[in-house]
Parts: sequence; C-alpha cells; structure tokens
Amino acid sequence: MSNRVILLVEDNANDEALTQRALKKANIINKVVVARDGAQALDYLFARGDFAARDPGEIPQVILLDLNLPKVGGLDVLRAIRADARTKLLPVVVLTSSKQDRDLVDGYSLGANSYVVKPVDFSQFSEAVRQLGLYWLVLNVLSPA
Repeated sequence: MSNRVILLVEDNANDEALTQRALKKANIINKVVVARDGAQALDYLFARGDFAARDPGEIPQVILLDLNLPKVGGLDVLRAIRADARTKLLPVVVLTSSKQDRDLVDGYSLGANSYVVKPVDFSQFSEAVRQLGLYWLVLNVLSPA
C-alpha cells in the first residue's frame, strides 16, 4: 500500500505540515507529492513542465485538493482533471477551509468525490485525515485504468 501516491495540492505551508503530520500519525506511509499551486498540480498530473521526466504511469491513489490556490484555482484544477481521460476517474477529495455553499455545490458539480472542511483543532484534523487515509487508501477500490 505504501507505493500508492497521495497528491496533496496545498499552498499553505502550515496546512501542508499539519496534513503531513496527521498522515504520519495515522501510520499512512504512502509517498506524498505536494503541489503548492494549481498549475503545479496539473503539471504533475499530466507529466509536463518541471514534471515532464516523471513516470506518467505513477498516478495518485487520491488527490487532496485545496480550493483557494494561486495560479490555477482548485475548482479549475478539478475541472481539468475531470476533462481528461487519463485522470477523470481519479478520486479527488476537496480538503479546504471554505464552508461556502457555492464552493460545496461547485465542487460536487465538477466531480469531487468528497468535500471535507478542514477542522481548526489539530486532533480533529488528525482524525479527519486518518479517516480519509483509511477510506481512500485501504477500503476504496479504484476503477481499472
């Protein structure tokens, strides 16, 4: 299971560190690739730009996607993921601080598999990440390529 990649798309260094810490605390040892803006996430997914040399066959098991991102916003990243045959079936969990109804509706309308509002409290955040890891990395069965 540790060969399954998690793509964490997060521009906030504190939230990135908290997520990494919560994954480690939950004994989730998967490789975590961090993209710090939407453009970098798309470059990683489609093996272009700085990621042109990476193995395009190494696709993430799950994408943890923040919505408020520089360069390309999270909803636009989600739209691009769902529009491409190579990535349209990848599980995408919106992991954001946004509680706005519009973001929630747009996220699901664009094909998010789940929408999780980041808890402020670290113990609650750790538990949320543990449950996400358990479900998406252990229980969920991916669609065949």
